[in-house]
Amino acid sequence: MPSPVSADRPAAQPPGPGSVEALIRQTRRLKGDVDAVRRDTRSDGTHPEERWQRALYDLALHQLDDLGTHLAQLRDGPGPAPAGPAEAPAPRPTPTTASRGSLLSRVGSAEWNLLTDEANWSGELYRILGLDPARPAPTLDELPALVLEEDRPKLTAMVTDCLVDARPIDGEFRVVRPDTTVRTVHMMGEPVLGSDGGTVSMWAVLRDVSELRREQRTVRETRDSLHRHRRREQTEHRIAAELQEAVLPPWRGSLRLPHRGPQTLDLAAHRLPAAAGTPIGADWYDALELSDGRTLLGVGGLVGHGVAVTSGMAMLLGAVRGLAMAGTEPGQLLTLLGRLIDTAVQPALGSAVCCRYRPETRTLTWARAGHPAPLLYRDGTGSTLDGPDGGLLGASPSAGYEQSTVTLCPGDLLLLHTGTLLPGHSGTAATEPLLALAPRFAAARTARDCVRTVVEEFGGTGREDDACVLVAKVVG
Repeated sequence: MPSPVSADRPAAQPPGPGSVEALIRQTRRLKGDVDAVRRDTRSDGTHPEERWQRALYDLALHQLDDLGTHLAQLRDGPGPAPAGPAEAPAPRPTPTTASRGSLLSRVGSAEWNLLTDEANWSGELYRILGLDPARPAPTLDELPALVLEEDRPKLTAMVTDCLVDARPIDGEFRVVRPDTTVRTVHMMGEPVLGSDGGTVSMWAVLRDVSELRREQRTVRETRDSLHRHRRREQTEHRIAAELQEAVLPPWRGSLRLPHRGPQTLDLAAHRLPAAAGTPIGADWYDALELSDGRTLLGVGGLVGHGVAVTSGMAMLLGAVRGLAMAGTEPGQLLTLLGRLIDTAVQPALGSAVCCRYRPETRTLTWARAGHPAPLLYRDGTGSTLDGPDGGLLGASPSAGYEQSTVTLCPGDLLLLHTGTLLPGHSGTAATEPLLALAPRFAAARTARDCVRTVVEEFGGTGREDDACVLVAKVVG
């Protein structure tokens, strides 16, 4: 389906690895510039404005670190899924309306004077925590009451390390606002030392990182979901491939039938797989010697991909063999297959061509249901067998299928194939490239050589669907 873009403007393309790498280099240069300005800012840290500026430089460096990490993830992909048990999800903060302004609108500051037990908060910090700015700012002793209970030990440890051991504060905790919403706050701060070297106050900047952490969690959950989806696809692909291998005749080279008398048909077949990573389709081929000495030849397929469709193909192929062994003629066989598909647990659509070859008279009786007709090659010339067509299997449970009969000659070659052999071709255009191989088929000695020719011409990499081809050469 074409992209819904205007005629005068092409569809936007995702950035390539080169452009992402350029953004990473720019981020590194910007981080170096910010760090250089920060180091050149001479300050003893006593003035609140100077401490505020230095804290903002630190916050900017933190954000540039995050940006560099996210760009690297964009360049390298989601990476492997983490091993071991899944991490218990953190409580989801209740969404609130976040400010869309500058960085300052999401950052608040506070200073706690240990000598006077006074606290000084910025107006933005009140808004982040949902508190009334007309009320006195909470003291250090009152601050844990605002924090989620399980995060209080973390806050207590950070404050204690800062006041007792003069360690900088750099950590996160969750706060519960008066309206019961939960916000994640990143806190950075330092102790302020007096002339005697003792701690006289503690200052801090607090940034609301709720949306950032929510986005990070979304990225992580999306990545984990992507890995689960990939593992499920790989498992389904393996099961479908194993099922296909189990039901299709395991022929490599020429097909060997347990002939009771002289060999009458030289047979060869091949399945052309789709590109790696493409779901397994449900195309099939079969050649079966029947109890009356005749030979069943057939190819077909079901619409769709995956395990469910492949299992339907296995059921269909089993029915084809059973009906053929019971002596059912090709037209009636396709009629019964259509009814079987319509009554299946998972109804589907399919196509098929079935042939019965009688060696004593060299007659081929065949019928088809929404499928390309067999191709006949004789004396270096190819042609399409003329016969009636019918609708797809499963499209109408009451559909019937007529059959045709043709007499073959020694040396004639019959080619059956699925419609996916030449993707993007239909009708006459789908047969012309195959009919053009007639001179090469005439020079080939065996059916296997003819199949090899088809694979060389149409078996290139990058196929979107599986395809099957079966060649039968009349020997005697």
